[in-house]
Amino acid sequence: MTDFHFVSLAPLAIIMPIFGAAAAFMMVRRPKAQIAVTVTAIVLTLILDIALLAHVWDTGAVAVFLGGWEAPIGITLVVDRFSALMLVISSAIVLAVLLYASAQGVAESDGGGPVSIFHPTYLILVAGVSNAFLAGDLFNLYVGFEILLTASYVLLTLGGTGPRVRAGVTYVVVSVVSSIVFLIAIAMIYGATGTVNMADLAIKLAELNPALQQVLHIMLLVGFGIKAAVFPLSFWLPDSYPTAPAPVTAVFAGLLTKVGVYALVRTETLLFPGDRVNTLLMIVALLTMIVGILGALAQTDIKRVLSFTLVSHIGYMIFGLGLSNVVGLGATIFYVVHHITLQTSLFLVTGLIEFRAGTASTTRLGSMLKLSPLIAVLYLIPALNLGGIPPFSGFLGKLGLMQAGVGQGSGLAMLLVVGSVVTSLLTLLVMMRIWARVFWRKVEDVEDPPSRLVEELERVETGRRPLRTTNAGLALPTMGLVGLGVALTVVAGPLYDLSDQAAEDMLVRTPYIEAVLGAEAASQGSLDLEVLTDYGIEMPADSSDSPGEFRSVGDSNGHNSSESDDETGGQP
Repeated sequence: MTDFHFVSLAPLAIIMPIFGAAAAFMMVRRPKAQIAVTVTAIVLTLILDIALLAHVWDTGAVAVFLGGWEAPIGITLVVDRFSALMLVISSAIVLAVLLYASAQGVAESDGGGPVSIFHPTYLILVAGVSNAFLAGDLFNLYVGFEILLTASYVLLTLGGTGPRVRAGVTYVVVSVVSSIVFLIAIAMIYGATGTVNMADLAIKLAELNPALQQVLHIMLLVGFGIKAAVFPLSFWLPDSYPTAPAPVTAVFAGLLTKVGVYALVRTETLLFPGDRVNTLLMIVALLTMIVGILGALAQTDIKRVLSFTLVSHIGYMIFGLGLSNVVGLGATIFYVVHHITLQTSLFLVTGLIEFRAGTASTTRLGSMLKLSPLIAVLYLIPALNLGGIPPFSGFLGKLGLMQAGVGQGSGLAMLLVVGSVVTSLLTLLVMMRIWARVFWRKVEDVEDPPSRLVEELERVETGRRPLRTTNAGLALPTMGLVGLGVALTVVAGPLYDLSDQAAEDMLVRTPYIEAVLGAEAASQGSLDLEVLTDYGIEMPADSSDSPGEFRSVGDSNGHNSSESDDETGGQP
């Protein structure tokens, strides 16, 4: 555990937002101070997350035992490449959305009550997300989910309008059902194994009867599948997210489903390795992609379009997970980071459109390019990226998944490759249709344009100052996220390398287990060489002399192979 004293600061990623929430709550009558406290807490959390990622980039997984109680008895937090990467991208996203929300005045429109609840609730959401990513046992993961879900209930119903309350009821019911399924699964797992520590479960679950393993496996998949919004468990999302304020919808779309995806990845790689449900996962991935994008084609409201594309692109992540190899899982990790950034930025751009034009309905909008070229550019760049136009990160992520599918070679994998291409083309069609209707079409061709849009365009055409301008407080965070999406293309090489290393660690499992339980337990939880070869991982010739070394094997399509020495994990 190299530099353990530094990594022991990892709990601050959870504690700082909680203390920030308490401080923000006490400053309810001082809005500027409340914003300052909230921004400071998230900035400090982001700095810590970046430092943790820099630390584990080379060293691999490190465990932190709270209160000095070592696993599997005490509460364990685990920082590895995947969790640290998710912490960094989530903190960057919530900071940008917070700045946007503060400029928009969401906190002042939370129902007119005497207490501004947005900022403390938002920080509690951040704490829950961080806790979920760091959790080293299933019950602590459940606690993380409940913290972020409780905060999301409040954020979703800000303002107390009828549509928001109705959407909130649906969201609460579905979330409670998924949480109950997850909690029952935890109870059954504890009853069968006597532990909820994930590293310990990686060893003990394999000793159970295969039929019981399958039941526990499916229960976890159902619970996490609802949270990740995979088909057919995604019915709730398009009706819940679009009713919330733009910044709230943005952070929900960007983060909350990805926490579910994170939990699915942990389940499939650490707890239930192998190919027992790979066929099911790939079928679900295909249906999620196709059904989601067909739903987007039928929508006219931009928020609903983006909600359906969100569901659709969750299918790409499940695709890579179902392939169970380094190339596929690495591409999934890369695509998760890409999609969090792109989906959030598009929802913020939609908020800008609503702010300037008064609606997000494509049937009522037109001439937005003339009204605001800046918003047009801010929409076009992430829209093309989401559609998979080269050389953007969306293209690179999808290309990696397709390479993994072709390399795997099964009929179902090839069908998924075709489905991913079709979904990408339909995504581009959907995003460009919005562009054509909202930005390119003349407002004179619109049947019922909002009065705000007509008045603003008249002022622009006559040289007068618009009544509403895209102020810097809204534009700058949006520009920052759009720029981050472009930057992912620039740093795609190092990010892909990190993603592949994270995938190797998770598929091998021993780095994670050794960080928590030690080398002896890691040797008990090690996988057969045949299984590792199926994953695309091959032992070097001198493995007997260097038991901690392994390397990934490039697929037949020329995906770059990489060699890595894991300093924390043993390998047979």
